[in-house]
Amino acid sequence: MASMTAHAQTLDAASERPAIGVLLREWRAARRMSQLDLAYEADVSSRHLGFIETGRAQASREVVSRLARALSLPLREHNALLLAAGYAPHYGERALAAPGMGHLAQAIDLILRHQEPYPAFVISRHFDVLGANEAAVRVNAFLMEGRQSPHANLLRQVFDPADFRGVIANWPDVASKFVRQLQDELVAAPSDQKARALLEEVLAYPGVPPEWRFRDLSAESEPVLTMVFNSRAGPLRFFETITTFAAPRDVTLDELRIDCAFPADDHTAQVCARLASGELS
Repeated sequence: MASMTAHAQTLDAASERPAIGVLLREWRAARRMSQLDLAYEADVSSRHLGFIETGRAQASREVVSRLARALSLPLREHNALLLAAGYAPHYGERALAAPGMGHLAQAIDLILRHQEPYPAFVISRHFDVLGANEAAVRVNAFLMEGRQSPHANLLRQVFDPADFRGVIANWPDVASKFVRQLQDELVAAPSDQKARALLEEVLAYPGVPPEWRFRDLSAESEPVLTMVFNSRAGPLRFFETITTFAAPRDVTLDELRIDCAFPADDHTAQVCARLASGELS
């Protein structure tokens, strides 16, 4: 009886996965590719691709991977396409503390330490803060006057009036930039329900302009956004750089971002140095 139940659960789980044809049509629409475009890029016949999308043909594992690469899918979505076609995932997803990930963890720690005395954060694809250097802890505590953030997610910190939003002097610029970034993530991965739910959540916070709900394709993003924070030592100005890992072979690596904040003026650099030395707290 137990084995029959387990088998039924496996069938139920499989039936809940979207069909490969549905995923391919969604991704083609997101990438603005016709069936002919995708067939050409993946080196398959348009007839065969059409049969795959309608369920009249079974795609081989190699063809599925070629389609995923032609669509420039993130590794998680590449795995999802394989699962939808009835194959096991190709890419693993290991925690940073897992065996074999030690060198990566050391590299991340090195980047964080070398960023001192300026803040640096390790962030997931969904803006969850996975780690930070000591400078980030010092600067955050200084800005928040010792209050603890109620959130471990960067977007919730920026949008919640009870969190960092209260000390961001140019909040509309910063918040709208994050909304556009999350909307771009959804264009890149339209089936990402977690990102979609996060977008709906942040847009529901008070004071968020209703027009932010619609992606503005005509808006030109500044190459560098300066974040200005109010503090008892005067305004602190930072700009950020994002580090990603080239050619990752693991879902965790593919989705990691290292966000480094640099002082945008001498005053901010001096305040960070004084915080590091203990002169200011």
